[in-house]
Amino acid sequence: MALYAISDLHLALSTDKPMDIFGTGWLNYMERINRHWQAIVSEGDTVIIPGDISWATYLENSVEDFKFIDSLPGRKIISKGNHDYWWTTVSKLERFLSDNGFSTISFMHNNSFRVENSVICGTRGWKIPGDDGFNAEDRKIYQRELQRLELSLKSAEVLPGDRLIAAIHFPVLNSKGVFSEFLEIMQRYGVNLCIYGHLHGDAFKNAVEGMQGGVEFRLVSADYLEFKPLML
Repeated sequence: MALYAISDLHLALSTDKPMDIFGTGWLNYMERINRHWQAIVSEGDTVIIPGDISWATYLENSVEDFKFIDSLPGRKIISKGNHDYWWTTVSKLERFLSDNGFSTISFMHNNSFRVENSVICGTRGWKIPGDDGFNAEDRKIYQRELQRLELSLKSAEVLPGDRLIAAIHFPVLNSKGVFSEFLEIMQRYGVNLCIYGHLHGDAFKNAVEGMQGGVEFRLVSADYLEFKPLML
């Protein structure tokens, strides 16, 4: 039972939203996601997908995208990204899964999940202080996302020897390379690994990977991984 991650699938089976604006690397990306996933992930595995799942604006328009995800091998743990406008209340999300018979998908929202000796927590994140254009409204969202991460971490039952994973859509450092309070929270709760997405193309130069402040960071944007789920 292996654990994988890949974010920013940006599925568009029900809408015309081409991703090649980010470069030719996105050509035929949904076919590539399907092919690599089928080759790498087994039914007993789990895949964390931290955000930017579907270009659909409303949940009812995302059925084909979720059907695609549900058909892939393994269990999927999905959290919210900044483009997931279809995201609604947890009760509506759960009813959506039930109504459509999507049995391999779970949503992460103020909660946590255990996969063998790994405990998975997370939230969307947001722009952070020091980013260009960061304003009062951004600060409100940023503070709320800090609270959501802490709620998720508080929900976790971490045992000796467990690996604690934080899945966040946004990077936790700003464009100037300064880490945010997200790192402080992770350090306080003993997070071992932080996976994140959101960055594409030229923005890869702003990625941080490896150990920082006692936490290992891995960028898992689909195009960065060449659309291959990363084993954690």
